[in-house]
Amino acid sequence: MCGIVGVVNFKKSVAKKKIKSMADKLTHRGPDEEGYFLKDNMAFGFKRLSIVDLNHGQQPMFFENLVLVCNGEIYNHHELREELKDKYTFKTECDVEVILYMYKEYGEEFVKRLNGQFAIAIYNRDTKEIFLARDHVGITPLFYTLHKNRFIFASEIKAILEYTKAEIDPKGLDQVLTFPGLTAPQTIFKNIKSLQAGHYLKFKKKNYTLHKYWDLDYPLSVEDKGKEYYLEKLDYHLKRAVSLRLNADVDVGFYLSGGLDSSLIASLIHKLVPDMQRDSYSISFSDSNIDESPYQELMAKEVNSNHHTIHFGWSEIASRLKEMVYHAEAPLKESYNTCSLALSASVRENGKKVILTGEGADELFGGYVGYRLGSKRESGFDMDSILEDEITQKLWGDSGFFYEKEYAGFNEFKELFYSDKLLKKLHKFNSTENDLVDLSQLEGRDFFHKRSYIDFKVRLSEHLLADHGDRVCYANSIEARYPFLDVELIEFIKTIPVKYMIFENKEKYILNEYAKDYVPSEITDREKFAFVAPNASYLLKQDIEWINKLLDTKKIKKEGFFNPDMVENLKQRYLSDDFVLNQTFENDFLMFVLTFEILLEEFDIKGYKDDK
Repeated sequence: MCGIVGVVNFKKSVAKKKIKSMADKLTHRGPDEEGYFLKDNMAFGFKRLSIVDLNHGQQPMFFENLVLVCNGEIYNHHELREELKDKYTFKTECDVEVILYMYKEYGEEFVKRLNGQFAIAIYNRDTKEIFLARDHVGITPLFYTLHKNRFIFASEIKAILEYTKAEIDPKGLDQVLTFPGLTAPQTIFKNIKSLQAGHYLKFKKKNYTLHKYWDLDYPLSVEDKGKEYYLEKLDYHLKRAVSLRLNADVDVGFYLSGGLDSSLIASLIHKLVPDMQRDSYSISFSDSNIDESPYQELMAKEVNSNHHTIHFGWSEIASRLKEMVYHAEAPLKESYNTCSLALSASVRENGKKVILTGEGADELFGGYVGYRLGSKRESGFDMDSILEDEITQKLWGDSGFFYEKEYAGFNEFKELFYSDKLLKKLHKFNSTENDLVDLSQLEGRDFFHKRSYIDFKVRLSEHLLADHGDRVCYANSIEARYPFLDVELIEFIKTIPVKYMIFENKEKYILNEYAKDYVPSEITDREKFAFVAPNASYLLKQDIEWINKLLDTKKIKKEGFFNPDMVENLKQRYLSDDFVLNQTFENDFLMFVLTFEILLEEFDIKGYKDDK
């Protein structure tokens, strides 16, 4: 994968120096090569991380009137080549070349046929139209804005900020506080949007239109074909997904967390290519309560990998915190991305570029506590004290819906947490009154599928795959690949009856049953383990000068986002000896403030600006 940027100027040509400065902001995404195209008052820029066809995969690519830059991988490109080979002459073995001919042959709907992780930009020199597309799930980021007679896009917002000064969007701030993270198209920066997963954008004559080409459209009902049928099909689709993601002209390694998902991926890699020893990577901790190295080492031995264990000390959190926020381009409510940064750094230091990882299984197979609890009506569990019916109806279109954190209870807290002038702005809208997801996809669906759909949209795409995935990997020029998020595998998983997902109160039942043929029982029989890193209380008690300065009450007041008295109260509470934070069910509000303050510093934002 790589980094892409583009600009259309409505009045004059684009300066090469400017498009290059944008691309240079993304060098961490593509340190190997760069390329540019400038014509017709527009420009594309490209930074390459070379993985497939190392000698002939340069971009931009051209065919007739089309110009292409692409960040990503097209895993089914061999199949598509076979389909197109009689009509088009391929010049490279690079996977993204197929995009040009697919677009020429089928038009914009071609994107439905791709199986991969990608952000695509195509310029048609005849029609002067730009086509942008993002993969089905949202693995690969793509941002855009209209600003001062320009249309601008990039793989990361920091490149767009070469053209516009960063300002905080209160809606984005409130969304991060209220939910797991941002949900596209919202970003933390004013007037900059994230292209939604499964969407494409067409830009022409100073305007753009958005189009949805794919969604996680669960069926209203499914036919039960028996457990063995689904196990057999799961075997086929999962092995195919892993096999496709092993295709590269560089070595491919994998992460081992010690849990079921990464262990299963590791075992399937070994099963598919048993004679090739690969590198595996894990992170360990001195705290035995959270250290999973015994399970990691067990699995590494099982698959005969060349295993690398990175020991992470808590003191490293503070040293990596600013880097974490810079790459995330958003405030966060947890610190464990610093661990992920250290892990991807170790992969790069080992000379590798590509790893496979297990994200996505929890959202598809039901790996969170909410799936077991079920709805209020189904479980008989009194959720009224946790989530009010009227709020959940607004959020999810179902008054019986349950989500882990007490999001609805934030309204009273926000009145104390935000500054008065920010509250005036926030009173004009409410995060809980906006549709974060397509509510029609929830109508008539099983509770399990509702929960899975919302996790996909609210937790996975712009959160776990963004600040927890793409950003912490590409910070160190590493590409992460996700077999569980193969679109053909997802389409199959949608057909599995819910009774095989949660059985006898067992999460991810069918995946666990399948894994028993590949993964040691010490791992398949484990209770699900939720890793959490130290919260802001730990950092505050270290008495680190720069952290103290960022959380200074006078500074907080001057910037105008938060109530300084409330922040001071939080600091005193976090410093108390008896302070305990359950990070599974409670938000780390002070970590949110701290990382937001880092964001202001990293992107040179002086304070809140009310646009009235």
